[in-house]
Amino acid sequence: MFKGTAAHLCLYWRAVYLLAAGVALPSETLWLCPPPCRCNAAVLEANCSGAQLGVIPNGLPQDAELLNLTQNAIRTLVNQQFHTLTQLLHLDLSDNLLTLIEVEAFFGLQNLLTLNLSYNHLTIISVGVFAGLTNLQLLDISSNKILVFLDFTFRDLASLEVFLADDNDIVFISNQALAGLSRLQMLDLDGCNLTAVPTEALTHLSVLKSLHVHQLGLKTLPNYSFHSLLHLKELVITHFTRLETLSGNSLFGLNLTSLTIKHCNLNEVPYTALHHLVYLVSIDLSFNPITYIHGNLLGDLLRLQEFHLVGGSLVNIEIGAFKGLGFLRLLNVSRNLLTTLEVGSFHSVDTLKSLGLDDNPLACDCRLLWVAQRRLSVDFGRRPPTCMTSTKLQGWSLLEFSEEELQSLLTCRQARIVDRRSQDVKVDQGHSVAFYCSAQGDPQPSVIWLNPQLRQVSPVGRIRALSNGSLEVRYAQPHDSGMYMCVASNAAGNESLRVSLHVQALPSPSKKRFRLKSWLTFPSSPPGGDRNETLPFDVKTLLIAATIGFLSFFGSVSVCFIFMFFWSKGKGQIKHTATIEYVPRSAMNKSNTGTSNYMETSRFTMKLI
Repeated sequence: MFKGTAAHLCLYWRAVYLLAAGVALPSETLWLCPPPCRCNAAVLEANCSGAQLGVIPNGLPQDAELLNLTQNAIRTLVNQQFHTLTQLLHLDLSDNLLTLIEVEAFFGLQNLLTLNLSYNHLTIISVGVFAGLTNLQLLDISSNKILVFLDFTFRDLASLEVFLADDNDIVFISNQALAGLSRLQMLDLDGCNLTAVPTEALTHLSVLKSLHVHQLGLKTLPNYSFHSLLHLKELVITHFTRLETLSGNSLFGLNLTSLTIKHCNLNEVPYTALHHLVYLVSIDLSFNPITYIHGNLLGDLLRLQEFHLVGGSLVNIEIGAFKGLGFLRLLNVSRNLLTTLEVGSFHSVDTLKSLGLDDNPLACDCRLLWVAQRRLSVDFGRRPPTCMTSTKLQGWSLLEFSEEELQSLLTCRQARIVDRRSQDVKVDQGHSVAFYCSAQGDPQPSVIWLNPQLRQVSPVGRIRALSNGSLEVRYAQPHDSGMYMCVASNAAGNESLRVSLHVQALPSPSKKRFRLKSWLTFPSSPPGGDRNETLPFDVKTLLIAATIGFLSFFGSVSVCFIFMFFWSKGKGQIKHTATIEYVPRSAMNKSNTGTSNYMETSRFTMKLI
């Protein structure tokens, strides 16, 4: 919690303590007040809690600074309900039956610092309810049934610094609802029925440092959700039960030092959304079904000191997972499915001061030797890591071994390839082939394949590494030829095996030449004949074909001419001549230069056929 926020929360809890402590003070310090309240002049407190009051009692001491009205049956606050209590600093109305607060109900309480309206039955707060509370610093309306925040509902709270509104039924927050909260530093908001982050409403909180958002029904956190909160240092997102991913720019514009995303449905660490948060000191991703922390993806978080992922589904923290995090001092991965945690996962274990590994099915072997060796310099909490999957060490605490036992009990057996027979395969192009590689060791070795270019073979594609350790090459091509390498490795060492593949290319199809025997027939060659022999040229057939073609063309043209002749005759008298007038180019040039005032024209007559 930040300094300003912490100061006002301390002020709030101090007021609560004084309200509660007033009951036990000596009777001589009491001063007159209406029954059944108990008034204490020493602390200027009027305590009316648990008195089964249905309304605010009259006759409360006007000098009171603390008024406790908790655990009553008050349903309504009327206009200027507390106008006589001008010295009041702290007012607690929590745990009542409040359903209605009239406009200007708190008018006159210009000195009030804290107001607690939690655990009531409020469904809406009208604009103007908080009029007059110009110095209020903490407002608690949590655990009500509030549905909407209307425009300018809180505009009178210019000095408010802490606003607690969690555990409500909010379905809508107007864009201007938070206008006027220019000094707000902490906002605790419950959006269980909201369908979107109230980004526009948050733009009015220019100095907000801490934001807690609960129960928002989103599957993906959208881009630029909090882009206007330039001074935000702490962001807490909890119980987004549908939240699976964070968009790449969802945290764009933030400069956080603390990020918490708990009790959500993230299945992986949101690396892309986090990479720009270079000032992040603490991150908590607990209670998400995250299975892996991948290697070399958190290196941008240079100042990270704490990483929490409790109650997840972690099965593996890869080598290099925390590479680049030179200031990491706390790692808590309790209550996961880890069998080990290797020293190679860290940038340096020298900075590590606290490590939570309990409630994991740990296999106690050489991979955890470094943990036992640092038991004097690292705090493992109340529950030390315990061996679970090692038969001979099951139930033993990893911190109970002596130095002599560590070297003899926490051991590994180097990876060894079982069958090292030669695998040199030659296949024709288009065929499929498989290479086999089986390994043993303790812990069980991992098996990878390297192609002839010494790049790791992917588990998908035409050439792929199978989960059983085999290599499959489907529809082999000549360029697949070369030496492939199987590498089996574990914490104790590695071993390799080379195999060879040669793919024979198919012969190119021969090009056949065909020659025509005639224009009309293409007889096949007789059995056993020469398919490439030259067929004789038939001149007689060519002349017959040309004659038939010419006669067909001449006949078609004649029919068309006869048809057009009779059609034109049917149109009556037809003019057989046409006269055309035109201006020669030379006459036009003279006219353009101004040498003549007229144009010479010419004409000619055409005879139409």
